[in-house]
Amino acid sequence: MRLEGRAAMVTGAGQGIGRAIALALGKAGANVALTSRRCAMLDPVIQELKGMGREALKFCADVSIAEAVQEMVDQTISAWGKIDILVNNAAITKDTLAMRMKDGDWGAVLKTNLDGAFYCTRAVLPAMVKQRWGRIINVASVVAQTGNVGQANYVASKAGIIGLTKAVAAEVARRNITVNAIAPGFIATPMTDVLSAEIKEKILGVIPMGRMGTDAEVAHGVLFLASPEASYITGHVLNINGGMYMA
Repeated sequence: MRLEGRAAMVTGAGQGIGRAIALALGKAGANVALTSRRCAMLDPVIQELKGMGREALKFCADVSIAEAVQEMVDQTISAWGKIDILVNNAAITKDTLAMRMKDGDWGAVLKTNLDGAFYCTRAVLPAMVKQRWGRIINVASVVAQTGNVGQANYVASKAGIIGLTKAVAAEVARRNITVNAIAPGFIATPMTDVLSAEIKEKILGVIPMGRMGTDAEVAHGVLFLASPEASYITGHVLNINGGMYMA
């Protein structure tokens, strides 16, 4: 699964799954543009990529702002002449029960998680269509398929990601552009580190493999979908969840 000469963009790349994806793409040979609202978190990732001999670009951008997305895409294409691979990973959570959820918390999660993925996808598609090659991988979640108490906004955004994936996949398939999603289960990241021991124990009880996944295991799934070996896969949702969801 080699990606020499490819140019990739990974949103939300400062930590956790996004960081692991960026490094996996770099190890496979791709140059990587990184985005995050927390700019300083990107610096160590940039250094690791450069240590591999890769080129890396850093954007302190908020993907919920369409103009900011277009600017970072334009700058990446100006630097490298193309974007071959887009990974829409940026996401936030603002959890509470639906009956207590404020409009702002609903809107902020949808704006970042779903609108941001759409803005990035829309911005890269003209260049991909022109070159007749592209890989778009959207990061959904197991809860988009199962639901989850206290996460109506997050679940809705991730379910929307799956719908967006299938719709765009159908639109661009004849241009040799694949659009797929991954749906991670519970992965050991800073987002899950804050869970209490009691909640973690309950989670492990519904995972047939009896453990949380690693960010590297998720990154390997993205790497496969970005690779030439996945050229006949599009509109697919790859479940990476230890057997938690098998439908």
